[in-house]
Amino acid sequence: MTVDLKKLGVDYLLVNSTNEFLAEYPDLKENARYLLTKFSGSTGDALVCPDGKIYLFVDGRYHTQAELEIGKEVTLVKLQTGQRQDYEIRKLIPPGSVLGIVAEKNSQLRVEAFKDINVKLLNLDPVNFYTKFNHNKIEVLPFDLCGKGFEEKIAVIPRPFFLSNLEEVSYLVNGRDFSENYSSKIQGKLLLTNYENILFTDMDTTGLKINNLMYMPLDCCEEILGKIDYPVYVDKSSVNAKDYAAIRYPEHRTSPVSLMKSIKCSEEIESYKKAFQATDEALLATREFIMAVKETTEYEIAEVLEKNFLQTGARSLSFKSIVAKNKNSALAHYSKCSNEEIVKDGDLVLIDCGAYYDNGLATDITRVFFKGEPDDEYKKVYTFVLKMFLNAFNTEITENISGYDIDKIARDMVNNEPIPGYAFGHGLGHGLGINVHEAPPNLSTSDIAKTPLQNGMCFTIEPGLYNPETFGVRLENSCYFSGNKIHSFAQMPYEKKLIDFSMLNKMEKIWLEEFLLV
Repeated sequence: MTVDLKKLGVDYLLVNSTNEFLAEYPDLKENARYLLTKFSGSTGDALVCPDGKIYLFVDGRYHTQAELEIGKEVTLVKLQTGQRQDYEIRKLIPPGSVLGIVAEKNSQLRVEAFKDINVKLLNLDPVNFYTKFNHNKIEVLPFDLCGKGFEEKIAVIPRPFFLSNLEEVSYLVNGRDFSENYSSKIQGKLLLTNYENILFTDMDTTGLKINNLMYMPLDCCEEILGKIDYPVYVDKSSVNAKDYAAIRYPEHRTSPVSLMKSIKCSEEIESYKKAFQATDEALLATREFIMAVKETTEYEIAEVLEKNFLQTGARSLSFKSIVAKNKNSALAHYSKCSNEEIVKDGDLVLIDCGAYYDNGLATDITRVFFKGEPDDEYKKVYTFVLKMFLNAFNTEITENISGYDIDKIARDMVNNEPIPGYAFGHGLGHGLGINVHEAPPNLSTSDIAKTPLQNGMCFTIEPGLYNPETFGVRLENSCYFSGNKIHSFAQMPYEKKLIDFSMLNKMEKIWLEEFLLV
């Protein structure tokens, strides 16, 4: 695919993976970066240059996947831990050049970060014109699943405030949409003022009867915002540049909803426990299938897994399941689940999966299985990853401890006792909620991970070691912070035959007793 930069009046073009709501997992039909490069990962953008070159920027989770998916016309830039995508993009753009940025597919904060470059905001995406319209009916959560109503939640939000982050909007109105896999979010934008509250959406709101909330079509949003002749609070990090420009007097303020929704109330925690119990059941049944048959395929395992989720009450999957055999397990976000990959005796299988149940909160878990008897290398890597989890999970809690601190514990273990050929190339974990990835909290080397943990926060702990020539191991438990202690939602057993108990010290053996083995 070629892009006429001269016709656009730019020298370079930034091509995004997001949609107008800046969603992490938009439909690939909305994903301009995918259309341009054929890379299907959830993060990573592309830069089109005057000489026709296309650069794709991806972090360590996607290095191998991108290599397999992109064409020869795309140059892959493999970001290393600590490297920031936009900083590397700016290095390729000479002074005085004009960079084209699609206004509705980039946050205002990101646009302003390119202030040292001449930026031209584009009203239309020149790579992908597709827009998805959602007319489904919004489902309303009962109080025993959400714990708080709309009016109670918005009482602490300063007015007027404009919110367009889909997780935040869904959280505030307690609305869900389970019509498609990989999302429970409703599609809409919310304006809160001292006089009225408006939900802009094209969805069916007949079941969403909320006091002091009126509804308007999405295409009315820009006009209404433009009529407000007083300052409106808006979070530059979550509003797209087009919506920001529509506000006559925008005033940046960090969205309080980001932290609010990260701290789950007791009703949400209890409903999450039930969801993870069902998730464990679905994955355990899938393990039994793998062990019972003589041979199967990645694709068939994924089909059985989804069936098991639905049988345990799942409304949909929370993300596309990863079922990865041998070398494929070294791809942190492998997504093919191939019918050509036959799983038989002597093979390792990694499964990373999750689902949405009635509360509309995403579950997430990863386990590694082995058909037959594993050799010492499989045991060594599996056991080391298990040690990383146990030490991170049992972190000594100090005042203002953060995900950054917990990540360091696991990362230091790898740095101090590396296994040749195996690398830990991603963060230790991520926040969990309406979206399978949310922040805060975050467990990584990033500054965002320095937010202190608070009671009620939910997150994953998922250490991993990967060798693209052999295999990878990732062990992921979703957890919650309560009573100044980390607790595990997941109780899915670990594989006893993959554990070299001689590698565990006395305390690690005691910690392991909390978890089941199979």
